[in-house]
Amino acid sequence: MASIIDLLSRPILEIVEDHLGHAVADPKNLRVSPARNPKFGDYQFNGAMSLAKQLGRPPRELAGELAARLEGLPWLEEIEVAGPGFVNLRLSGAWLSDRIGEVFQDERLGVERPGAGRSVVVDFSSPNVAKPMHIGHIRSTILGFALDRMHRFLGFEVIADNHVGDWGTQFGILLVGYRRFGNPDAFDEDPLEELERVYVEGYQRAQQDPALMEEARRELVRLQQGDPENRRLWEKFVKASLREFDKIYKRLGIAFDVTLGESFYNDRLQALVEELEKKGLASRSDGALVVFLEEEGLPPFIIRKSDGGFNYATTDIAAMLYRIERWDPAKILYVTDEGQQLHFRQLFAVARRIGIQVELEHIWFGIMRLPEGKFSTRDGNVIRLETFLDEAERRAYEVVHRLNPGLDDALKREIARKVGLGALRYADMSQNRQSAIEFRWEKALSLEGNSAPYLQYTYARIQSVFRKYREEFGGGDLQGTRVCVEGDLERKLARTILEFPDYLYRAAAAYRPNHLTDYLFDLASSYNRFYQNVPFLKAPEGTRESRLVLCDLVGRIIRTGLDLLGIEVPEQM
Repeated sequence: MASIIDLLSRPILEIVEDHLGHAVADPKNLRVSPARNPKFGDYQFNGAMSLAKQLGRPPRELAGELAARLEGLPWLEEIEVAGPGFVNLRLSGAWLSDRIGEVFQDERLGVERPGAGRSVVVDFSSPNVAKPMHIGHIRSTILGFALDRMHRFLGFEVIADNHVGDWGTQFGILLVGYRRFGNPDAFDEDPLEELERVYVEGYQRAQQDPALMEEARRELVRLQQGDPENRRLWEKFVKASLREFDKIYKRLGIAFDVTLGESFYNDRLQALVEELEKKGLASRSDGALVVFLEEEGLPPFIIRKSDGGFNYATTDIAAMLYRIERWDPAKILYVTDEGQQLHFRQLFAVARRIGIQVELEHIWFGIMRLPEGKFSTRDGNVIRLETFLDEAERRAYEVVHRLNPGLDDALKREIARKVGLGALRYADMSQNRQSAIEFRWEKALSLEGNSAPYLQYTYARIQSVFRKYREEFGGGDLQGTRVCVEGDLERKLARTILEFPDYLYRAAAAYRPNHLTDYLFDLASSYNRFYQNVPFLKAPEGTRESRLVLCDLVGRIIRTGLDLLGIEVPEQM
């Protein structure tokens, strides 16, 4: 089932390609867009003016030619050329009703599977072990999970890989610190709390004592070379960390297909660097082995340090090659913060030199801040993610209790869990991912505006409508209902329902969930205007059921859209 904007845009593209020469037109400029004012119809095509400029023709004349070619299409009721070259399109009411009926019968709500037959690896979350997850981990975790779910829904085979940092520089500091001033009893009681204390103190001491930092580097190399005692401690730290991470992931409803940390690739690294050197892609410089990237305008990429140790660069090359060998993906997505942009530009440049053809994307995002400012593990001023989630549920409980104090307390807490955790996710993903975010509870938990609670409340209100419908009329499943679309509010709502696939495709293609959240907010806003101005249960039989079909579709789309973002919806609030 083609999306509505594709359906309207495709003839324009075909006309341009067949009669005007496709070389003069960017297909992105040949798409219709929703009309901002109902008096201009349902959709507008504004690309005639830019096309006319390229072709050296009068814009209005060109718009008239396009309009003439669109005459007779069954889904269009009226075509009008306006102003200097706008083409206004009004949908046929009968076609719109039929289309809504088709989507109502479709469990996928009109969404096709464009990714069928292709696989994608999504590398996200990736916390460093031996440290509690803090709020700095939230963006990669929930953004990556949303991209995972959207791609699966669009038919891709997705491999979600949690590439945990279990083999990095911090282990040298931890090994030295734990032996010198670690507390085994404290580790048994709260392993990550103790390891974080050891790391912070060890890092601060190493900053003041170069000999301690050098010792940490040596211990790291010994670990990488297989020293039994270092390996024993490392395994102890990693197992404890993964247990704690899994608690957070379970709470957030997040699962991975594989968790292959940096250590998984350790046995491949020596052969990898030798092969790169043998092929002339890497060369020695001041005792290190590097890939020089002057042609790309990038600094050298160090793949083996002068002390013989490997680093993130080496591991990431090995991981990329392994993923291609094992899963043959169409693309690999790396979801990390903005601070790693240079690293991934270097990594992708090396990949091109190796001959890798797979699509590689760095899905980078800005930093989340609280009003209090930034945080750093090294400085010991982080807010643990577990604490952040607790606070979300606590504040959401206050909202739920205020809205419906008579609910059973267990139910209130379950609703608060969905609302609180949903608010955190939505507050992040409704933003441009490349922007820094200052998180504020008041906005995240607001029942007004573009927020998860607003959408969840809209969904719950829809379920309430259906409960009343069943109570008053013994309502059935609405199968076979003929939808009648009348009036601007109904037309707007019906059109918005049909636009769901377009915005989902756009969000997945651009790796920007905010395209989807903007759509869901617009849908909920259109529905609430409809709900407040048009009678539902008091409407005559037939009209009542027709409007309930629209009501049902809005609820299903909100539930599906939020589910793709990892957000649950309560049946009542």
